[in-house]
Amino acid sequence: MLDSMTPSPDTISLQVEPPFAARVDEQALAALARRVLESEQMDSLAELSVLVTDDETVRDLNKRYRDVDAPTDVLSFRMDGAEGFVTPPESAEQLGEVVIAFPTALRQAGGAGHDIGVELAHLLAHGILHLLGYDHETAAEAKLMRSKEEALLIDVAH
Repeated sequence: MLDSMTPSPDTISLQVEPPFAARVDEQALAALARRVLESEQMDSLAELSVLVTDDETVRDLNKRYRDVDAPTDVLSFRMDGAEGFVTPPESAEQLGEVVIAFPTALRQAGGAGHDIGVELAHLLAHGILHLLGYDHETAAEAKLMRSKEEALLIDVAH
């Protein structure tokens, strides 16, 4: 099932590819995405796209855009004012897209001993925080990003 959720007008677009739709709580993911944006005062200022897809698609994107020929769990693509992309002044900023590999998330959830919903929530929060400028290249950055993730995921059942 392909679905688009819009918790706030035109803020979040969530697409789950058909093979995974029955196992994904789209409303919970959309609510989490909204909570992450609200935590950074971006809830009405930015548009966000989320795609839950297969490992092959994510591997292809990882190779094409990061030159890494390997699957990964989540990718974030920020729309940093791409040249030639014009939006009306009153429209929200195009924040970017988070792409989650469902099969990888499922394996990680099993390995960690928690539900797939918990893993998807973690990956979504992580991906959106990357779009908002957070990173984990240094120990200090990693600590800050992890604390933000934990605060955002406090209500997610483990």
